[in-house]
Amino acid sequence: MMSLLYGLVSGILFGVLLQRAEVLRYDRQVGALRLMDMTIFKFMLTAIMVASVGIYFLKDMGIVSLSLKATGFGAQIVGGTLFGIGWGLLGYCPGTAGGALGEGRLDAAWGLLGMLAGGAVYAAIYPALKATVLGLGNVGKVTLPQVMGVSHWVVIVAMIVLFLGAFRVFEKKGL
Repeated sequence: MMSLLYGLVSGILFGVLLQRAEVLRYDRQVGALRLMDMTIFKFMLTAIMVASVGIYFLKDMGIVSLSLKATGFGAQIVGGTLFGIGWGLLGYCPGTAGGALGEGRLDAAWGLLGMLAGGAVYAAIYPALKATVLGLGNVGKVTLPQVMGVSHWVVIVAMIVLFLGAFRVFEKKGL
């Protein structure tokens, strides 16, 4: 029961942060897709940095354990392509569509309905996908640090340095 409460509270907090960072705005979404406004990228890169440090700190302390899902390049390519097409057509990604609907933007409801329909179609054709595209390029349950043979902290620090460098470039270019 407590995990549901934690999920609810963290979901509400994430929604508030999305709204405060203005990433729910349609013009920010389109600006990101056109690579003219990096607000969304900065928000998500910050979330990735904070989550990486937090999750791996908790893992190293023995408080949580990771439950990895197998990486399959076929699934990643098809899923990423569908995600990008949906984002481009709607002007919202799944998280921001929910937030935009919460702000009263009814155009986001069409995207959410499309996501539900897409989920139903996926469930219906899952057996065929599992036998074909989902199995392509399956490399198992691996992480980037495992593939590289280094500590996860080396990858996290390198990622943070890279992201902060990107932030500096974005700011210099007024993005």
